[in-house]
Amino acid sequence: MSGRASGYPRSMFEGFKDERIDVGEVTLRVRHGGEGPPVLLIHGHPRTGSTWHAVAPRLKEAGFTVVCPDMRGYGQSSKAAIKDDHGQQSKRAVAGDMVRLMRTLGFERFAVAGHDRGCYVALRLALDHPQAVRRLVVMDGVPISEALARCDAKFATAWYHWFYFAQPDKPERAINADPDAFYQGTPERMGAENHEEFRAATRDPGTVRAMLEDYRAGLGVDHEHELADRGQGRMITCPTLFLWSTRDDMEDLYGDPLAIWREWAADVRGVPIESGHHMAEENPAAVAQALLGFIPG
Repeated sequence: MSGRASGYPRSMFEGFKDERIDVGEVTLRVRHGGEGPPVLLIHGHPRTGSTWHAVAPRLKEAGFTVVCPDMRGYGQSSKAAIKDDHGQQSKRAVAGDMVRLMRTLGFERFAVAGHDRGCYVALRLALDHPQAVRRLVVMDGVPISEALARCDAKFATAWYHWFYFAQPDKPERAINADPDAFYQGTPERMGAENHEEFRAATRDPGTVRAMLEDYRAGLGVDHEHELADRGQGRMITCPTLFLWSTRDDMEDLYGDPLAIWREWAADVRGVPIESGHHMAEENPAAVAQALLGFIPG
């Protein structure tokens, strides 16, 4: 089963509900389960909520209600109509979905963890909806504006996709012609069910377009929103945890990425995870341990 590849010997999301929940502009595919304080887990690119399949059961068994949505546009969640400024896929729009989702499930206040592109959504949640976010976990990312402010040849080479994906039309044509050339993964590393879901998502042209719109929004409206935050002196008001993969490039690019987050949050701490970029799949036990050491509050 998928869990065995990730060190959790169960079928994916056993004991969780799998629902489609209308949050207004879009309908989200959501897996949720457990009893106790709520924690929202937000995936990154090009994953779906299934990336958490070996983390979510650990949190559930520890006494938490765990919510794992596919972000709008991703996976089996619906796609919003595309706007000229790509604002339909802005982190502000996605964060609004998440607040409405959690309220629909009965939660006004919750902990949130976001990885990769989901890290930016989690940040936006904490900034736009401080009354809703009790604890914030940001994983393998720094704010978009901070990354762009430090952009040099090293960043542009390693993260070229930020700029390529922002171009009109050509990325869609290239990706849809050969998804495996862009979106790589194996059942052995990801777990069979998670890999199957990932392959289905990355082979759907509508999902590919929406995922690219995420990047187009990132270099435009999302960047503008963050610059406005800094200009207004807005800060994260809740306790914050930064997790970074030791075999990714956070330290190579930024030296001490935790120092960047200290400019955004008054109460922030950091924990390195022995892993490559997709830490929830590669080292779910360590991710769960770090979350359980922080989110109870």
